[in-house]
Amino acid sequence: MARALPFPFGAFSVSRRLASRLWRWLSRLERPRQAVVPWTAAGITAVVLASVVVALVTSWPWLLRANLSPGLPAPFSVRAPRAALVIDSVALEQRRSVIGARSQVQVVDDAASRALQDELDLLLKQLQQQISSRQARLDPFNLSAAERAWLLGRSPQELLTWQQAVQKAQLRMLSQGVVASVADEPLLLAARLQLEGQPPPGQSLGSRLVVRSLQGRTNLRGDRFLRQQRIEELVTQAGLPTITVRRGDLISRQGEPITPQAFDVLDYFGLINRRPQPLAWMGHFGEALIACGVMVLVMRRWKASLEPRQVLLALAMLLVVQGIKLWLGPQASPLALLVPPTLLLAQGLGTAPGLAWLAVSSLLWPHPLDPVFQWRLLLAALVAALAAILAGRQRNRAQLLQLALLLPAAAALSQALIAQLVGLVWNGEPRLPRAPELMNEAVMVGALLMAGLLLAPLMESFFGLLTRARLMELADLERPLLRRLSLEAPGTFEHTLMILGLAEEGARAIQADVDLIRTGALYHDVGKLHGPQWFIENQDGGANPHDALDDPLESARILQAHVDEGLKLARRHHLPRPLADFIPEHQGTLKMGYFLHQARERLPGVSEERFRYRGPNPRSRETAILMLADGCEAALRALPPDTSEARATTTVRRIVEARREDGQLAASGISRAELELVIRAFVRVWRRMRHRRIAYPLPGGKGFSA
Repeated sequence: MARALPFPFGAFSVSRRLASRLWRWLSRLERPRQAVVPWTAAGITAVVLASVVVALVTSWPWLLRANLSPGLPAPFSVRAPRAALVIDSVALEQRRSVIGARSQVQVVDDAASRALQDELDLLLKQLQQQISSRQARLDPFNLSAAERAWLLGRSPQELLTWQQAVQKAQLRMLSQGVVASVADEPLLLAARLQLEGQPPPGQSLGSRLVVRSLQGRTNLRGDRFLRQQRIEELVTQAGLPTITVRRGDLISRQGEPITPQAFDVLDYFGLINRRPQPLAWMGHFGEALIACGVMVLVMRRWKASLEPRQVLLALAMLLVVQGIKLWLGPQASPLALLVPPTLLLAQGLGTAPGLAWLAVSSLLWPHPLDPVFQWRLLLAALVAALAAILAGRQRNRAQLLQLALLLPAAAALSQALIAQLVGLVWNGEPRLPRAPELMNEAVMVGALLMAGLLLAPLMESFFGLLTRARLMELADLERPLLRRLSLEAPGTFEHTLMILGLAEEGARAIQADVDLIRTGALYHDVGKLHGPQWFIENQDGGANPHDALDDPLESARILQAHVDEGLKLARRHHLPRPLADFIPEHQGTLKMGYFLHQARERLPGVSEERFRYRGPNPRSRETAILMLADGCEAALRALPPDTSEARATTTVRRIVEARREDGQLAASGISRAELELVIRAFVRVWRRMRHRRIAYPLPGGKGFSA
């Protein structure tokens, strides 16, 4: 007889069982509703390597990061060991920004100067043709009588000398630099001064030619190196802002935030450690790597058909965004970095993957954030989240275009209003973005969104993205493949439209993807184009070639071939993978019962596996609904007109239960409750299909229905 366990051990055993059950329940909640598409080893390796690269870029600032920074609590109190004058870096940077806004350094662009010289040479050549022509022709130079007489009275050598003088005058003006915005009058006066010494007709004509070649043109370009050099010279002339430190002054107090001035003083006395900090770097590297891993898992949780190349797209976008954050630092625009990638990913992969990318990109920020940047980042994340939610509902590119215009405008307006409120609270400190900056940011975000919309079709094809707009385009019955199906296999096409109605209503009943199942239903039987006459719906009452073949096994191979040929057509016409999956999964591994029965009449021991489709079984609710619609369509159409709704429901339920008991729906993620809703939806469609018509009398005792 077994002894009862002492109370502590028994309680521990019960607690362990309860914890195990709770863990299994939570695991089922987190498990995808449908079977995920397996990845190859190469795909997994590429995703892992891409995640490592993103983590390296994100954690790079911490590899040689100072152990202290402005805003952090001081770990200890420090007093100045001696007197010193320390440069105030914050005041110096502010002075640089003020002087830089007013300092522009331009240099002569040799290429632009040569283009302007070529322009003058062309004008001189046209003038030479004008005066050498003996026939009356249009005068584009508006020569006066004195200028025309002067030109005609010059010898070829004198004209050549005058042309060289005009060219030298232009060259002297170009060497000093010509501004495009200068008025014509000062430019004409400068050209006349350069041609001083020439006869009056030659001076006036030459100066007009020079002005005509330079009008509205410039040969200057900005030089960033010289501009920076000029800024440094002006800053030095104005005197470097310094902090006066006396011996014994308290630089920082333990526990209080380090001010920017205190940081400069600590750095001056060598109290800031900038040596490699491997532990801090490893912590941030691991944080970024885990964030990438969580993002990938969330994407696979919500999109079971996710492919490695689609994850690589998300990681590549994250890598670019992290690199721009490092490059621009506090000058980076959160709106421009977060909104366009989130919108693109939400279109192609769904709202949840887009939000997962947004969360990781918002949290992984390589630099400390000041209060102003924090509220701008929060607003940008809210706008990007709104874009991700709305992107999944846009059904055409025109709606996406409207979204690309409205989102930046709304974001700019919101930032302006918040900036006003923050300015009232903080009394002008720190510096807030001004209206022109917000407008420029909105224009930049709008331009990026427009560019994303233009590049979306290319990215859809290359990365296998399936947006709502693309689904609507592929569902057009004038598409070449669907047009072929309607002409070459009209019976199959009609069967397809009947199944589409059932499947669409079933998907709507359980809130599945109606657009996906509608488009997938249109393409699920395109493989029958390989031999339409082998399928009864296309025989139109004629001879059945299977009877002449008289080989059940070969007939089964022909039925399987329509799946194989359909996949070939899907690849040839570049159908996205979620649509191509409808072709094999709508048949799953179902039995070809008619030919199996024929084969067993001849050979009772024949294997059933030789008369089953090769699958795979449905791996999504949408493909499962299509399989059920395919099985119920013929049975519902065969019911007599006076069939009751209860009998129709029984017929549909029998077919559904047969599919479920055969294991066809095990990997689809569709529940028993959802199956019941699908059954009712199919019956509703049947009820609409069987409505009666009224017979109208015609002469001769005949009638017709309407």
